[in-house]
Amino acid sequence: MLDVTVIEDPEAAAVSLDPIRARLLAELAAGPASAAMLAGQVGLPRQKVNYHLKTLERHGLVELAGERRKGNVTERLMRATAASYVISPLALAAVQPDPDRFRDQLSARWLLALGARLVRDVGQLITGAAKARKRLATYALDGEVRFASAAERAAFIQELTAGVTALIRKYDAPDTEGGRDHRIVVAVHPTLKQNEPTEQTKLTEQTEQTELE
Repeated sequence: MLDVTVIEDPEAAAVSLDPIRARLLAELAAGPASAAMLAGQVGLPRQKVNYHLKTLERHGLVELAGERRKGNVTERLMRATAASYVISPLALAAVQPDPDRFRDQLSARWLLALGARLVRDVGQLITGAAKARKRLATYALDGEVRFASAAERAAFIQELTAGVTALIRKYDAPDTEGGRDHRIVVAVHPTLKQNEPTEQTKLTEQTEQTELE
């Protein structure tokens, strides 16, 4: 089982977003199970669960882990193909974000567009590397910093920009034959607080409160 995989196919994305199928994927990420076993866990008839499993299998989201005999019946044990899934912007190719449409280093939406492109590109690279049975060379750095003030944050951004720009100028060799281009993405954004509700959660809570009133 992969730790994470990217869903690029629109139909597979739609299948994964179904609440029941998403629940089944979560259950199967914890370990192999049959339709009968899952039926008790999700509170649905075995036939209904089996239908959803076949749909998930058809789109490569679950796979056969093995079979076992139970009385006169042979049960298929299924497992998720990954512990978690990310939907690529390719699933909405016609309206996927395009960072080249506008460039604003201080725009949160441009940062989101860059993140979407990162998911799309790395997802495609992973798919290609898997087909070629080659290792994909990547690097990522993740960390947190607490700024004492907005001025300190601005100074950090200025030094970071200067440092990364200097490194790019030092190592960039555009005319080197046989070289390979690499994309560099550096992001700075506020840390989301633990258990802090998202805007969607807030909107749902507000809607429910309005309905109660």
